[in-house]
Formats: sequence, structure tokens, C-alpha cells
Amino acid sequence: MSNYAANEGVSVVVILVWLGINVFLFVRFYLAFLTDQYFYTRVLLGDALSWARAPAACLNFNCMLILLPVCRNLLSFLRGSIQMCSRTAARQLDRNITFHKLVAYMIAFHTAVHIIAHLFNFERFMDAQLLGNSSQLPYVLSQIGNGDNHSYINPIRSNGTNPTYVMFTTIAGLTGVVITLALILIITSSMEVIRRSYFEVFWFTHHLFVVFFIGLVLHGVGRIVRGQPLADLDKHDPIKCAKLFEKWGRNLSCPEPQFAGNPPGTWKWVVGPMFLYLCERIVRFCRSQQKVVITKVVMHPSKTLELQMRQKGFKMEVGQYVFLQCPSVSQLEWHPFTLTSAPEEDHFSAHVRIVGDWTEGLLKACGGDKNEFQEAWKMPKIAVDGPFGTASEDVFQYEVVMLVGAGIGVTPFASILKSVWYKHVQNNTNVFTKKIYFYWLCPETQAFEWFADLLQSLEGQMVEKGMGDFLSLNIYLTRWQESEAAYFWGQHEAENDPITGLKQKTKYGKPIWVDEFRAIGANHPESKVGVFLCGPPALAKTLENQCKSNSESSVTFIFNKENF
Repeated sequence: MSNYAANEGVSVVVILVWLGINVFLFVRFYLAFLTDQYFYTRVLLGDALSWARAPAACLNFNCMLILLPVCRNLLSFLRGSIQMCSRTAARQLDRNITFHKLVAYMIAFHTAVHIIAHLFNFERFMDAQLLGNSSQLPYVLSQIGNGDNHSYINPIRSNGTNPTYVMFTTIAGLTGVVITLALILIITSSMEVIRRSYFEVFWFTHHLFVVFFIGLVLHGVGRIVRGQPLADLDKHDPIKCAKLFEKWGRNLSCPEPQFAGNPPGTWKWVVGPMFLYLCERIVRFCRSQQKVVITKVVMHPSKTLELQMRQKGFKMEVGQYVFLQCPSVSQLEWHPFTLTSAPEEDHFSAHVRIVGDWTEGLLKACGGDKNEFQEAWKMPKIAVDGPFGTASEDVFQYEVVMLVGAGIGVTPFASILKSVWYKHVQNNTNVFTKKIYFYWLCPETQAFEWFADLLQSLEGQMVEKGMGDFLSLNIYLTRWQESEAAYFWGQHEAENDPITGLKQKTKYGKPIWVDEFRAIGANHPESKVGVFLCGPPALAKTLENQCKSNSESSVTFIFNKENF
């Protein structure tokens, strides 16, 4: 339990508090519509009234939260501020996208309950109008407000209409349809298969959140759910007068009841987050207008494009990421890329793997598909938003560190290893980290080539300074062909590895993680080991489980994962 608490304790508390608030709001508003004020509304609708209003309150709360996890500048500010007090609390901000998804699922759930309950409500409103019998209370209630009197309780004003007509002609009905369609498109386009294969579809449909929030704010303007005002309850007690409905207006103790809808309150919940998000977008826009100069373009093997850039006033930390836009490729699309340069360098760089239409367009715009030298003035305009903080910023806060990258997922660790190199070249004595275990898993030999030069320089520098034990390089080739295997075997006795050129030889297959964790735990008792991953979800789950199962009283493994 202590191991689990070290890695997941704060996250569990946050989730439980969030769920608790949802339950509290649901129960509170469910009971609020069982009061005498809504006695006559329940005569028409029954329990469906409470089942519609309770999830509406939860929707307000979750819609208040949904924008906050995507305010990247706000999160970066909070991360820097909280980290001075609690590193564990700051780590929770790295799970912002996970929380964003959980809130979205909760919104979808409460929306479904709200819609189903209101479908029953509209049907019962219509049934009350169709009774046509003045000896029944639901019909009498439905007739209140005819003529010039606007004190009605049934929004369906005649038996000549139907629920579908009301749904598309009232403010509540029309905005409800718009909100629901927007939500369906947003959620379905966010599925992993669509987001990975058709990013543009995901990007454009996700911006329907603007339509969603406009509809949400306007949804309650029509005041379609109505009850007795508190002042009218003193004149007309529904418990006593309900049985005397045939004498309403003639009996002085039971005048005809008055009805009114509550003023819309959703805006009170969402106006703050909407303002924060608007400020966020303004900051992003202003920053994206700053001039960026591409100083160097390098086409690496395995279809990886390196862009080296400069921007006035740009400051970064290790492991951070930026969003890039290339107007000549797309005026609207922004894509996140981890910075592969070190803070000590006079430029910042990003490595872009060519895997889709946008990256193909960027490759051609930068001339990466051509062999001849490209003039600087031919380089496309690039807009940069960032940098933004990630879990990897904390890497130098641990005495022992495990860095695990899979394929192009090694990019955040390129920045870290470069920074380590510069710190030791400059004889920086303030480096708290005493040992780095670096693991890189690649499916093909070509993927090693763009990063091998850095690793070779780093390995040589550490040996030269007598710090060969500081950095442990563990390179794994997970797939290979028979012809390659024969060559590798023949070169195995060579001084340098035939694939990477390192003294440390490449290993074949996948790491046996339980053995790796046990060995590190045995080598570093009484230590906190920071485990940092940039890789697929399956590997993340494996490492997270290993962190929990191998943490003991003498050593604790703290899991950190890059999230975009």
C-alpha cells in the first residue's frame, strides 16, 4: 500500500474528491426537486423531473472543469509554483490529459441521463395536454397560463403540437440538440484510432467545444422547468390545495397557483474557466506571432527531420515541448513536439518523424526531401507556441534516474542527455543526479543513427572525465532480419558496437524489466529512483507495475510518463 501511495496516492485522492463532489451535487439537486415548490411539476412528470435536474447540476460542475486541464500556460505556471512545495503534487499536473478524458466521460454520462429523463418529461407533458378532462389535475395544470397569462407550468401549450416540434422550436430543445450533436462529434473523433490516423478530423471537431459552450449557456434561458415561486407557496399550499383543484380561484384559501422558471445559472459555473481559456488563447496567439528563424535543417535516417530554430527571448528546460505551426502547410493545425536541444545551447530543436500529411508537407516546405543546399530565405515561416512543462523537467531532482524511450520517444531524453553533457563539460558541481540508466528500444537499426552521434560523444566525454559509471547505456534492438543478425554476430567481438558505434554493445530482444528493476534497487538502497518514460501505453503499464512491485522500504521507484 505504501508503494501504491507513493506513486498513485495524490491521484486517488483527487479522483475521489472529484467523484464525491459529483455524488453530492447529484443527491442534493435530486432532493431539491422533491420539495413542495415543485409539487405540481412532479404531478405532471413524476420522478423524471429529479432525474433530469440532478445530472444537469453535475454537468455544470464538470463543464467548469473540462477546459482547465488544457490551459497549458496555466498548468506550466502551477507546476513551477507547486513544485517548490511538493514534487508529488506537481507530478499530478502531468496527468492533465487523463483527467480531461475522465471529465469528458462524466459529461457524456450525465448528458445521456439528462436526455433520457427529458424525453420522458416531454412525453408526459404531451400526455397531460391530451387528457382533455377537466376532472384530472394534470390537465387542469396544463391549462394554466392560457391567454395573456404567462404563469404556465406545461411548456406544451396545446394538444395540437408534439414533443418533437417543441424540441426543435424551443430554446431548450434546439440548444439541447446542438449540444448533443457537438458532444457526440467531439468524443467519437477523440478515439485513439481516429486521433492517430486522421489528426485533422480530431483537431477540427474538437473545436466544436465553442459551439458546445455557447449552447450550454443558452440552454436554460427558456426556463422550461418551472415551479411555484416561494412567495406563492405562502398563498397556495400544494399539499392542502391539490385535492381542491376544481375550486381553485373560487376558494380564497386556494387561489390558482402561479408558476415561474428559475433563471439560467450555468453561466455562473463556466464563465471563470471560459475567461481563463480565452486568456490562454490570447497568450498563445501573441507568442505565436514572434519571429522564428530556422537556422538548420537536417534529414536523418528513418524519415526523421530535425529543425534547429532561434527565437528572441526563448527559454526552455530539459524535457519540455512546443507546438509548431507551418502556415504554408496548414493555417490552423498545431502539432506538439518534444524539444531535443539542451537549455545550454544557443538554439532550440525538434525532431519530426514523417508519418502523415502534415509532416510530409513540412518536410517538403523545408526542403528535407532535396539533396541540394537550401537558401535561408526559402525556408517556410514557422510559428512556435511554448515551451510547456512535462514530467521530464524533474529528472535532475532524483539522485538515481531511469530513462526509457521507445523509438522516436527518445526525443525528451535527447535534451536531458545533452544537458548532462554540457553540465559536465562546464564542471557544474550542482548536479544532484549521481547515476543515469538509459534504455532505448527500437524496432529497426536505422532509427539509431540520428541519435548515435550524441551517445558516442557523451560516452567518450564521460570516460575522459573518469565518469564512465555515471551513465549506463542500454540499447535494445527489438526486431531484425536474418542477414542483419549474421553480420552483427560476425562483428560482435569488435571494440565498438556495429549498430551504434558505442563501446556498450546493443542487446537484442526486449528488456526483462523485473531483473532490471531488482538490479537497480540492489545497487541503490535507501534511494528514490525516478523512472521516466516516453513510449506506448503497454510499456507504460509494465513500468508502472514494476515501480509498484519493486518499491521496498529501502528503495522507492517513482513513475513519470510523458503525456500530450
